[in-house]
Amino acid sequence: METCDALIVGGGPAGSSCARQLRQYGMDVLVMDKALFPREKVCAGWITPAVVEALQLDTQDYALQHVFQPITAFRTGLIEGGNVETRYPTTVSYGIRRYEFDDYLLRRSGARLQLGQALKSIQRNGNQFIVNDAVSTPLIIGAGGHFCPVARFMGAQLGGSEPAITAKEIEFKMSLEQSSVCGVQGDTPELYFCRDMKGYGWCFRKGDYLNIGLGREDNHLLSEQLERFCEYLKERGRIPMGIPDRFHGHAYLLYGHSVRNQIDDGMLLVGDAAGLAYPQSGEGIRPAVESGLMAAATILEAQGDYRRQQLMPYSSRLLARFGAAPAPGNAGQSFAGKLLAGLLLKNKWFTRHVVLDRWFLHTHQLAI
Repeated sequence: METCDALIVGGGPAGSSCARQLRQYGMDVLVMDKALFPREKVCAGWITPAVVEALQLDTQDYALQHVFQPITAFRTGLIEGGNVETRYPTTVSYGIRRYEFDDYLLRRSGARLQLGQALKSIQRNGNQFIVNDAVSTPLIIGAGGHFCPVARFMGAQLGGSEPAITAKEIEFKMSLEQSSVCGVQGDTPELYFCRDMKGYGWCFRKGDYLNIGLGREDNHLLSEQLERFCEYLKERGRIPMGIPDRFHGHAYLLYGHSVRNQIDDGMLLVGDAAGLAYPQSGEGIRPAVESGLMAAATILEAQGDYRRQQLMPYSSRLLARFGAAPAPGNAGQSFAGKLLAGLLLKNKWFTRHVVLDRWFLHTHQLAI
């Protein structure tokens, strides 16, 4: 029977951030993931300076062998409507490929790895958990995303009544011909909102790689809407013809749109497994990293006593960082509506030049 001080299920940014922090304080950490890394990950793929700081990422070292695209502008508008380009005086984000980024963070963590190993069973044995009849540990951290099996063990109704965001995305390397005709600039990701404000699409160039996707609060006709969005981009000369059609799907929870148990005796959830994505935009990387670090701080303070009451400071940290979550079903304006409202508030140029009629503003509670 293999043993460890902590088992982290999921090797994404939440799991690797938690693992690295625990390893720095001498804990024996094992990270289990059903995928072999590097692996494809559905995500538009950009991080903010706050993420860089939280990760203590050496950007010069990272950029030597990985895509690291400075972002200094955004093109924003409505699908089949107007759009505007907004430039900033400094770099506001960085484009990364999750294929590279997640693998880098996981290897950097210093944890022992069990990759290509799915979590199949969890059993209690006194103060220990027996996982897959092969690993004994007093502590399990669920970091496996929306469908994390640890979240299921803790009572989450995965794929049930939770109001998840669904998205489809593809990232591929363009040919020389495609690269030469692609209208998207690397320093300027493009966001286009659905007219019902239940989602938005994006296209983002990172060197020779192009990322295209669309996410919505419902999955009704998602494939058809994505197809129309891609045709719109092609007609406007934003993306090249002949792009691959192998789009990949995923789902995630917005903070406050559903409630999952974040802690239990000997267990914590971090990142998307805990439903922490920002309701204003759907961003999940920063909440993932920060929750992983907060979980590690709580674990270290517990000093081996992982009863639920000893892990309560983790919930307090989440509350202090992300605020009180609204009651489920009372999250208010759509996540795309919140993002657009923020743009309208911060950027009067956007308000004047993007075609948003009064009916549209009124209907979606975007009065300015």
